[in-house]
Amino acid sequence: MLNFDAIIVGSGPNGLAAAITLARAGWRVQVREAAASVGGGLRSAELTRPGFVHDVCSAIHPLGLASPFFRSLPLSDFSLEWVHPSAPLAHPLDDGTAVILERSLDATAEGLGADTAAYRRLMGLIVGEWEAILEEFLGPLRVPRHPLTMMGFGLLAMQSAQGLAQLAFRGERAQALFAGLAAHSIQPLERPPTAAFGLMLGMLGHAVGWPMAKGGSQMIADALAAYLRSLGGEIITEARVDSLDDLPPTRAVLLDVTPRQLLRLAGQRLPPGYRAQLSRYRYGPGVFKIDFALSQAIPWRAKECARAGTVHVGGTLAEIAASERAAWTDAPAAHPYVLVAQQSLFDCSRAPEGQHTAWAYCHVPNGSTVDMTERIVAQIERFAPGFRECILAAHTRTAAALEQYNPNYVGGDINSGVQDFLQLFTRPAVHFPPYHVPVRGRASPERLYLCSSATPPGGGVHGMCGYWAAQEALQRVRL
Repeated sequence: MLNFDAIIVGSGPNGLAAAITLARAGWRVQVREAAASVGGGLRSAELTRPGFVHDVCSAIHPLGLASPFFRSLPLSDFSLEWVHPSAPLAHPLDDGTAVILERSLDATAEGLGADTAAYRRLMGLIVGEWEAILEEFLGPLRVPRHPLTMMGFGLLAMQSAQGLAQLAFRGERAQALFAGLAAHSIQPLERPPTAAFGLMLGMLGHAVGWPMAKGGSQMIADALAAYLRSLGGEIITEARVDSLDDLPPTRAVLLDVTPRQLLRLAGQRLPPGYRAQLSRYRYGPGVFKIDFALSQAIPWRAKECARAGTVHVGGTLAEIAASERAAWTDAPAAHPYVLVAQQSLFDCSRAPEGQHTAWAYCHVPNGSTVDMTERIVAQIERFAPGFRECILAAHTRTAAALEQYNPNYVGGDINSGVQDFLQLFTRPAVHFPPYHVPVRGRASPERLYLCSSATPPGGGVHGMCGYWAAQEALQRVRL
């Protein structure tokens, strides 16, 4: 008798999703996590001062709420509560105003001046079809169930963000808004298919919002873990795995790791051709992350920014494009595009009464050790004069330090690899299905799978990589 039918290595959202999918099918599963707590990119901690709860990695979760897999789980029964800011996103400009992405498509369009009709036309094409688009987008390459919808979305999404923004919009406000959305791709905005990221995030803002988890992102991981345990799953923390030889016999092993760790864990068990592909896997730019404890809320010049949970700080399309190009060079941008989250405005559990938190990061070259604190503070100060005087304490991590914190963030790459045409659906290798890892030798007992965001559909807190990997295991392995 085997103690477990499957062992999952890593307790990020995809590892937990894989474990839950198998446990729901009646498998006996165990999750092994090297750190002292579950969560991977979903952890929260008091990083600056006691009473200030900061999201260590991810903070705002449109895909967490919209994910078809997460929506199938009773996570609210395990203390997960979503908090919705009154507006998903603000994008301040130098004229003292801000573009606001509202839940309402029409209300957003009305704030774009000459591009009101253009924005309503562009986003109106996809917002009504958001569930079908998400179902197709959040999975491996396969025959689409909604071919006409995906054809329409694909014609837009396959473009570069800069090209689509300049083609669709005439004014600075709409172009800047779209540039900030698309820059989540962590790629130069001149490259296709960066438009896909802008369209997807804008669509989700209108369809489901950009919520946060009450009490911190850790609450998502804790709810997933609690649900898994209710299904009979076991989780062991502080259980580092350095080799597949460390694991007991089991029918399937699912790894929530990137290709670099897969090579280390599996070694010579992998066929030479597959191993060579993994060694050529491309990681993208890293991020520099900073968390602030503040004496008051950020004093935005455009007061309406206080309505938004997320603020894109970067100015115009041209400025954001320049910042994202710099992340692919040897030197980070002098004026970086900064993603800011202000959770404590909407969740009073994040800071002591009357005080606040702020969460921010910018994109930097992979493995960078450059301290971007001053550049980030200067960018926020540009749109929020007096911000510097509000800072009580700050906690920073360079791109290199992020990898030390979590080895899956290779060089600080939070997406576990570049998500461009060459690596969007063929991650981690040109091998179908992408979740199954070939192992040499008939005598080898492992049936090995990769369930991390280094597989389709890639980065983001949605659990779909783990879900699809588990589905593949369910098809191949019979209990």
